[in-house]
Amino acid sequence: MAKVILWWITGICVILILWIFVAYLMSMNRAYERISGKSSVISSPFGNIEYMEGGNVSGDPVLVVHGAGGGFDQGELIAETVLDDQFRWIIPSRFGYLGSSLPENATWDDQADAYAYLLDHLEVEKAAVVAMSQGGPSALLFAVNYPERVSSLTCISCGVAASESEFQAGANKKGNALKVIFTYNFPYWAISKLFKKQFMGILGVDEEVVAGLTPGQFEMVEYFIDSMNPAAPRSTGAAFDNEATLPGGRIASIKAPTLIIHAKDDLLQLYHNAEFTASAIAGSMLMSYESGGHILMAVEQEAIRPAVYNHIIAPEESMNISIE
Repeated sequence: MAKVILWWITGICVILILWIFVAYLMSMNRAYERISGKSSVISSPFGNIEYMEGGNVSGDPVLVVHGAGGGFDQGELIAETVLDDQFRWIIPSRFGYLGSSLPENATWDDQADAYAYLLDHLEVEKAAVVAMSQGGPSALLFAVNYPERVSSLTCISCGVAASESEFQAGANKKGNALKVIFTYNFPYWAISKLFKKQFMGILGVDEEVVAGLTPGQFEMVEYFIDSMNPAAPRSTGAAFDNEATLPGGRIASIKAPTLIIHAKDDLLQLYHNAEFTASAIAGSMLMSYESGGHILMAVEQEAIRPAVYNHIIAPEESMNISIE
């Protein structure tokens, strides 16, 4: 009887492993197909720059800068979430993500220079900039180094400067964990599929925020997490994001009308980043939320989308305003 039970257990384990393996292969095939053929690649002094365009090709240009674990596909999701279709979306994959190279000894300033090179290639003199999360440093330095090319700047849950807060160590651990998870396709896929709610914690979202998500919001967050598959082509970018020096006080020279959107309970990019940015950039507008964590874009989409639209259309009118 014991041998029979052992055989049954062994058989069930083998079937389960095979099922997981087949599910993984099918998911990876869909993931690679999803990002195939949607982007363009140009050569530059920084290596290959991958990008896609969307929205209205005749509309006002908006440079969309994705966060950690992203690529042009995450940038497209950001654009679909917070931008109106009337804008022309220009969405690069940042250094080390998908089809974009990671130059040797790269800096955020280099990434800003790469944005300028891409806009030159597309014959775009000036654009609004919308950045999320770890897309913040290079977007902010683009506004620092190329003030004449930025009509407005929107920072959603962006990283800017390290904090002395007791929560900074926890945020750093989350960043290190994400860097490790993104090293290979299978760990990211398995963790994000089998432990999705726990993974949201690594993404800087506490349990109360997850519990309060509507079905539609949860579906959006699930798609956001799933869209970071395949992970391996994003691994060098994720490592760079976790190691490059943040811009800090250099952002004080930014003159572009700046909209800052952040949740106070963000555990990945601490609220300190928003406070620092708001105090450093004269006349900037701060939209502050008590709750929403690092998925604030999904939680408060109904409020964020029109705010971003208005800021891009009439940026000067949004200056010197604080919303809490």
